[in-house]
Amino acid sequence: MKSEIFIHILRNELVVALGCTEPVAIALAAAKARTYINGPIDKITVYASAGIIKNALAVGIPGTGQTGIDFVAALGAIAGNAEKQLEVLADIDPAAISEARTMVDEGISVVHLADTPTKLYIEVKIEAEQRYAKVVITDNHTNITLIEVDGKIVDTGGCANASFKSSKEDRNSLTIDSIVDFVNSVELEELSLVKQSIELNRKAGLDGLTHSYGLEVGKTIKENVQRGILSDDLISHAMALAAAGSDARMAGSTMPVMANSGSGNQGIAATNPVIAAAERLGASEEQLIRAVALSHLVTIHIKSKFGRLSALCGVTVSGTGASCGITYLLGGGKPEIRAAIQNMLGNVTGMMCDGAKGGCAMKVATCTSAAVQSALLASKGKSISSTNGFIENDAEKTIDNFCRIGNEATSEMDKLVLEMMLNKEL
Repeated sequence: MKSEIFIHILRNELVVALGCTEPVAIALAAAKARTYINGPIDKITVYASAGIIKNALAVGIPGTGQTGIDFVAALGAIAGNAEKQLEVLADIDPAAISEARTMVDEGISVVHLADTPTKLYIEVKIEAEQRYAKVVITDNHTNITLIEVDGKIVDTGGCANASFKSSKEDRNSLTIDSIVDFVNSVELEELSLVKQSIELNRKAGLDGLTHSYGLEVGKTIKENVQRGILSDDLISHAMALAAAGSDARMAGSTMPVMANSGSGNQGIAATNPVIAAAERLGASEEQLIRAVALSHLVTIHIKSKFGRLSALCGVTVSGTGASCGITYLLGGGKPEIRAAIQNMLGNVTGMMCDGAKGGCAMKVATCTSAAVQSALLASKGKSISSTNGFIENDAEKTIDNFCRIGNEATSEMDKLVLEMMLNKEL
């Protein structure tokens, strides 16, 4: 594959995001709809797919101390800046937070489960002064496919849809070998976006290690290293930095991160374990950038088949990317990188996604630990055999099997989990 295609893929799939991407995408749709009508808002109605509701229900909204789909839709409509895409909530003030809270309390903003087979579907309708505007986002968190105002279709996505389709075709042509070849040969200045992901996501991890966010998974690991209960080794360092970034993000930190394939947690989990490994191994900046590029691209490669939303945890995918990046730092080539994929997917497959929330940091820590172990085994030429479960001789076929499990065998589990989430007593 040509170098330009890889750069195009990275530009499409590595996106700066403020807050968890599912509620932020809802805020984006609301902010966009609001640009088409004036006057006091009478009603905000959100229709969202099961996967969106699952991931937007309990996660912290950045800078607000609040959660809730109805709340984030109101906030996006009141004060969101649609031009900023996934940073739509970057300039929120306390007055807007209070107003959004009031709209929720008064029942102005409401949420419904959409009747759609589309896994990523968001529809926001805003009514004001006998007018309305409706915005629909599908497949990609910023992919606006319909804008309707007072019964008239204003936009159907057009070029944005064509661009997304082109990008998807590029992603589907990725292979493990072509990714490794690109990472080894690309000029370093072409990887400026990867370098930015290192800077942003490391900063988010350090923020989580310094302050008290959510479950404080990363911070607790660090504190127990300092107490001598845990070893100050590569695994502990990687788990702490990665989990702390997730702690901060899930709790509503106002610090932006670089998302991978529509997920900030996946961006963190693909980046921070590799950063931590580079720090422990004394790798050069160039080695780090190339290793993180490898991690991001392997994650994108698997996600292109796995899908943006699933009943299985997406951090299993980014953890696999991270394991490849760590294997690269340990001196591994194509055979060892394939072995890391076999080891990871033979280990963490089956981790369930029960929505975005504070507990995600524990899953990030778990997958990070597995990523380091898988890389250490792979660097010695050790790989889970094809006699084991769904693992194939060819890592590409193992990826296909993993994605089949995520796409074909989990739909009932997804429905059951959402039912439990919506009906439990708090």
